Amino acid sequence: MQRILRYWHTLRHLKPVQIYGRLWFRLHTPKINFDEAPGLRAVGHAWIEPTAKHQTQFGEMTFRFLNQDQTLRGSDAWNNAGCDKLWLYNLHYFDDLCAVGAHDRLVWHMQLIEKWVAENPPTSGNGWEPYPTSLRIVNWIKWALAGNQLSNAALQSLAIQSRWLAKRVEHHLLANHLFVNAKALVFAGMFFQGNEADSWRNQGLRILNHEIPEQILDDGGHFELSPMYHAIILDDVLDLINACQSWPDVIATQQANSWRDTARRMLPWLEIMSHPDGDVSFFNDAAFGIAPRLMDLTQYAKRLDLDVDQRASIKELHHLQQSGYIRAQQGKAVLIADVARIGPDYQPGHAHADTLSFEFSLGAQRVFVNSGTSTYKTGAQRSLERSTAAHNTVEIDKSDSSEVWGGFRVARRAQPFGIACVDEETALTITASHNGYQRLVGRPTHQRTWKLTSNSLTITDRITGKLNVATARLYLHPSVKATGNGLFTLPNGQQLRYSVHGAIVTIVDSVWHPEFGKNVGNTCLVFTFTGSESVFELQWS
Repeated sequence: MQRILRYWHTLRHLKPVQIYGRLWFRLHTPKINFDEAPGLRAVGHAWIEPTAKHQTQFGEMTFRFLNQDQTLRGSDAWNNAGCDKLWLYNLHYFDDLCAVGAHDRLVWHMQLIEKWVAENPPTSGNGWEPYPTSLRIVNWIKWALAGNQLSNAALQSLAIQSRWLAKRVEHHLLANHLFVNAKALVFAGMFFQGNEADSWRNQGLRILNHEIPEQILDDGGHFELSPMYHAIILDDVLDLINACQSWPDVIATQQANSWRDTARRMLPWLEIMSHPDGDVSFFNDAAFGIAPRLMDLTQYAKRLDLDVDQRASIKELHHLQQSGYIRAQQGKAVLIADVARIGPDYQPGHAHADTLSFEFSLGAQRVFVNSGTSTYKTGAQRSLERSTAAHNTVEIDKSDSSEVWGGFRVARRAQPFGIACVDEETALTITASHNGYQRLVGRPTHQRTWKLTSNSLTITDRITGKLNVATARLYLHPSVKATGNGLFTLPNGQQLRYSVHGAIVTIVDSVWHPEFGKNVGNTCLVFTFTGSESVFELQWS
């Protein structure tokens, strides 16, 4: 019965297109069009240098993805069953064509493109799935725009890939997958010319014109509420603006201006959701090394002549009301709190059970970190990293605040309420509650209050209703050391003093996952409640 209920609470949020679209996608296989590729459209203005991706090719056929090195041997290596699915996806992206130092690897890249064309016949294997196809189309085109020459075989393949993608758009998945499908069709429709290319471009534009208002919230955040995916989509928008400037007469000025407005709204959001070290906070599948950093995206925007306002983080208290995040800053102390709903309702695949979790920095030093994301592979590790217990929040009766399951599914979801922000002269106070544990027998509710001053952070957790055990956790950055005498020590030698009331504290070894495929030892403070309220106070000078 529980299994049936879990499926019901998961499926009831889906859009009809996600259900019948999945069936159509599995049962319908379009015919391949091998017609000669359309001609190339003349470039009107030089392609502006985009954000550089991380280097992933380190030898003629040696690659590093997700912190795992592999050498490509044999034509079947593209679909090696011994490799993680996401690793193989990355192999087919061709990100290294647009990476740091790409020009130094020009010969390797030319060989790799030709090898892919020869060893990946149409529709066969991982590389022809819509998502990697979309990223590869864009990367090949960006590589060509950077002054490199695609062979006739590569151009023919690129046209076949574009035709295939136009018939395999991921309407059944929606969200960021659909966005990158559309971007690729627009790029292909600008790179090539003629009626067929126009049809790809128009298809992509129709999707983007629907999805951008849907996916980009009024506060500028991407609706999957992951700072990492937000940065990826922002990079995509900047690429679209760049393409408009390269082919100035292809896209209507009004369309191009709307993308510029979107980028302007998205940049301040990313600044708010980044720590003072310049990198993203770890909410909802965020990790280092995948998306461009704030500084890189800001510089890209400036190269595209966008007027960039970087004053967002100067504000002491900033509530992103549509996204559900709150940033509080007092002096060098920065707190980023998650008071968000699980979202979007119909595609919460990157959501974690982290309601009322937070991260905290002092200057450029992260102090409290969520556990991060190391894998998308369905299994125990993926489940652990999405769980409430992997975040800086309260777990009740060893249950998750939202029912995350599988690799990317969520059943019943926590709903935040009672959100209040108070900006006083000497303190910033945030209060929020959620009902995620109301499904338990005792119907408990969790309320959390953060109070931040220039030299202290106080966290008060209150539990109402009946329960067996409530457990709060605070995960320390690996470079922050905890002792049993109420002290944290930062790498620079600074000491922070903490105290706890209403809970028994234990210090345990844990693991932080700052990147995919990377595990770093750290420390976790575990608070076992002795009553209905626990108070944690941290002080520094």
